[in-house]
Amino acid sequence: MSGRGIDAILEEARTRLDRLDADQARLAFAEGAVLVDIRPAAQRALEGEIPGALIVERNVLEWRFDPRSDARLAIADRYDLPVIVFCSEGYTSSLAAAALQELGLFRATDLAGGFKAWRAAGHPVSTLGA
Repeated sequence: MSGRGIDAILEEARTRLDRLDADQARLAFAEGAVLVDIRPAAQRALEGEIPGALIVERNVLEWRFDPRSDARLAIADRYDLPVIVFCSEGYTSSLAAAALQELGLFRATDLAGGFKAWRAAGHPVSTLGA
């Protein structure tokens, strides 16, 4: 066997993150951090959304947040941008936040437990198809 397993890759990615719980993420969002939903449309339709979160699906995340990219979002114009990435349960978002840190966005992190933790904490959600 060659390479590392996903568990080792995830563990290594998380050593670089200052992961936020739902309450910390809500406070950071209220103070101006960018909350980024990377879930696919079908998952958002099933589970709901966090009002005000920016939707950037995982397959284009790096291009949208790299300040050097021609495909970046207008908001992604600096490396000290506080970005909180979330997925459904907080696994894919850890890998995504680590990828943003590799681009130089040193304040990128993720929401531990993802959307499900946010909803369980009683924070605002919109229910699209849920």
